[in-house]
Amino acid sequence: MEPSRQSVWWLYLLDCDGRLYTGVTTDVDRRLSEHRQGQSRGARFTRGAGRIELVYQIALNDRSEALRAEARLRRLRRPEKLAVVEADLGRVALLARLGLG
Repeated sequence: MEPSRQSVWWLYLLDCDGRLYTGVTTDVDRRLSEHRQGQSRGARFTRGAGRIELVYQIALNDRSEALRAEARLRRLRRPEKLAVVEADLGRVALLARLGLG
């Protein structure tokens, strides 16, 4: 089942000066802008980074699914995260890889 447009939550990965940041949002463009501007809503992890690039995003069904996937993705080591980015998995395959499917 693909996510409906009204309830889409996004899981995303940012490359911040070579470090990887994982987050969730309902609006990737807005959130990326917040990270880049260093606004108070921006994560402490991304503040002060010279280069912040979106390297991966995927739509998930709801907030709960997004938060569970984010927690699992954060636990992966850098090479495993980069493998997820390279594979460009669909929702079902990503959740299966994270042990949520």
